[in-house]
Amino acid sequence: MADDKALRRGRWAPMGMLSPGIIWLLLFFLVPVAMLLKASLSTKPSRFENPVFDWNFSNYADALSQYQPEFIRSFLYAGTATVLAIVIGYPLAYWIATQGGRYKNLLIGLVVVPFFTSYLIRTIAWTSILRDDGPFVSMYQLLPWVGDDGRILATPWAVIGGLTYNFISFMILPIYVSLEKIDFRLTEAAADLGSTAWGAFRKVVLPLSMPGVFAGSLLVFIPAAGDYINNRYLGSAKTSMIGTVVQNQFLVQVDFPQAAALSMVLMVIITVLVLIYSRFLGTEGLAV
Repeated sequence: MADDKALRRGRWAPMGMLSPGIIWLLLFFLVPVAMLLKASLSTKPSRFENPVFDWNFSNYADALSQYQPEFIRSFLYAGTATVLAIVIGYPLAYWIATQGGRYKNLLIGLVVVPFFTSYLIRTIAWTSILRDDGPFVSMYQLLPWVGDDGRILATPWAVIGGLTYNFISFMILPIYVSLEKIDFRLTEAAADLGSTAWGAFRKVVLPLSMPGVFAGSLLVFIPAAGDYINNRYLGSAKTSMIGTVVQNQFLVQVDFPQAAALSMVLMVIITVLVLIYSRFLGTEGLAV
């Protein structure tokens, strides 16, 4: 009898261990999302009245029809920043993992040093670096295809550059962790079997590090797609992203239903893109 009671208690033990996380998700994820969904289906009679829930699906139609350029720009900028983060971050993470030696911890520390400063301050600092009368733009204007009137601020590339800079650490760290798990004696074995250095990297190291690339891509793309700070300080009205529109609808126009609908559409699109992306790269190695 005692053994049966112990067995029953053992069956509930995993649920007891999971309960804090489940309660956390319910209170701070599912409940806010449900409230956001309710707000997105509401109608605001006037600027100074509270929204009324009435299954108003026109908010979603307006979100998709009126703000299509902002959605396209958001995903285009975020996607470009993610690709640039991979191109820049992967070689750096690979070098640290293979050549860092006893300085690995120091080098990884340097990667996260920017986080010691406020995200907002880091972004505003780029306005000084990229200002029209600054040395960086002066060197940029020396390029034969630019000219004396070339500028970087208030352009799409300034916004993309800001997104890449602010989120590249989220790409480097997961890739580094994946590379650290790899036994590089496998590349020596591949060389013994006649493979070139590039072939060993392409067929051994790169596939084994893809979980890090996948995780880093999510950590860069998702916040970049909803960002509005970089466009606010490095872009212009012509480079506005959907995060800018949501911020404006929430805090300036005080149109909570429209802002909520935009947020829901953004979440759904990002979820679909992530699922498609995971089908190509796979997620089996993320839990290893």
